[in-house]
Amino acid sequence: MPLSSALKDAISADLAATVETYKEFHRSPELSMQETRTAAAIAQRLESLGLSTMTFGGTGVVSVIENGDGPVVAYRADTDGLPIAEDTGLDYASTAEGTLPDGTTTKVMHGCGHDTHITVGLALAKHLVEHRDLWSGTVVLLFQPGEETGQGARAMLDDGLWEHVVKPDVVYGQHVWPGQAGHIYAASGTAMAMSDCLKVTVKGKQAHGSQPENAVDPIVLGAYMITRLQSVVSREISGRDMAVVTVGTFHGGLKENIIPDSAEFKLNIRTFKEEVREVVLDRIQRIILAEALASGAPEPVIEEMYRFPRCYNDPDLAEALLSDLEAELGAEQVHLSEAVTGSEDFGAFGDDIEVPYVYWFFGGYSPAKLESDETPPGNHSPFFAPDDVETTLETGIRAALTAVLSQLGR
Repeated sequence: MPLSSALKDAISADLAATVETYKEFHRSPELSMQETRTAAAIAQRLESLGLSTMTFGGTGVVSVIENGDGPVVAYRADTDGLPIAEDTGLDYASTAEGTLPDGTTTKVMHGCGHDTHITVGLALAKHLVEHRDLWSGTVVLLFQPGEETGQGARAMLDDGLWEHVVKPDVVYGQHVWPGQAGHIYAASGTAMAMSDCLKVTVKGKQAHGSQPENAVDPIVLGAYMITRLQSVVSREISGRDMAVVTVGTFHGGLKENIIPDSAEFKLNIRTFKEEVREVVLDRIQRIILAEALASGAPEPVIEEMYRFPRCYNDPDLAEALLSDLEAELGAEQVHLSEAVTGSEDFGAFGDDIEVPYVYWFFGGYSPAKLESDETPPGNHSPFFAPDDVETTLETGIRAALTAVLSQLGR
C-alpha cells in the first residue's frame, strides 16, 4: 500500500535539508576501502538519531533499528567514490584527491552516484526513527564500502557481519542511473552480471630496439593475445548466451628504443551464467598460454584481481515490490527491465545466508536532459550527476521506505 500522508509530508518537509546532505557527500568522496571520513560522517548522523553504530570491513557502517516484533529487513547503501576528475561544472563539484593502491595520486569523484545512495540511506533511517508508529520489526542499515572494487561486501561478511548482527529475512538495495527522475527500473531474476577482473603479466626478453632478433617482444606478444581474446565471445560462446570480454589497460616499456622484458594488461569479463563464465575463463587462459608458447616466451602470469557475483532478484519478492512501487509512484513510473551487464556485490549479503533480495535502479535525469540531442552521461563518467536532484532523492527515499515497509508496515 502507498506511504501514509504523514510520511510523505515529512519527506517533502525535509527535502531541502536532504539535498544539502547530498551536496556535502558529493563534495567529499573517498576511494574504495578508504572511506574513513565518509564512514565517520555517516555514523555521526545515525548517532544523532539516537542509533548505535558498528563497523565491519574497515569502513563499513551498520546500524540496527529495533521496533518491536516483526520481520527483519536489511537495506544496503554503498559509499565509495571513483578515481575520476569531476567535470560537471557544479558549484558543489568534488575537488578531492586520493591515493590509489599503487601509490598514484588521483582526483576522486562520486561518479557512480553513491553520494545519492548514502543520502537516501540516511533519510530512510531518519524517517523510520521518527515514524515508529507506522511499522513493527527490525531494520538493519548497511552502509557498505568498496563496491567499485568488489571488496566491500565480502570484507563486511568476512568480518563477521551476520555472526554479530541479526540476520534479515530479506535484503533491499537500489542504485541511481541515467534514467528519468521519478522512475524505477527493476528486473525479475538475473538483474546484474557476474564480473571477473584479471591481470596478465606478459613475460619476454629485453633487447635494444635496433636488435629485435635478440628479444622476445612482450608488447607484440601482448597485442596478439588481446586481439585473439576478442574471438572468445564471437567464436567460442553460443549466440544464445551473453558474455563480454574487455581489455581496459595495456602497459609495457619505458623508452621507445628498448624492447622491455615484460608488459601487463588487465581485462574484465561479464557473464550471466556460471557455466558460460567457466567456458570464457578457460578459453582466455588457453589463448594467453598458447600465444606465449607460439612466441617462445616464458609462461605469462594470470592473476585474479577481484570478482563480482551475479545479482539475482528473487522473482516473487521482485513482483511484490514492483506492485507496491506502482501503488506508491504510479504504474507509468515503474518499469520491469531486463538484466544489465553491469555488476554489483550487493547480492553477497543475501547469498551468504540464503535469503532473498531485490535490487533496483532509480533515474537521475530530467525529461529535458534525456530529450536533448546529446546522450546523457552514464555512471562512471566525469560528467555524471543528477540534474533533478530533488526528484531523484525523493524517489529514492520513497522507494526505500516502500520496500522496507512492505515487510514491516502496520
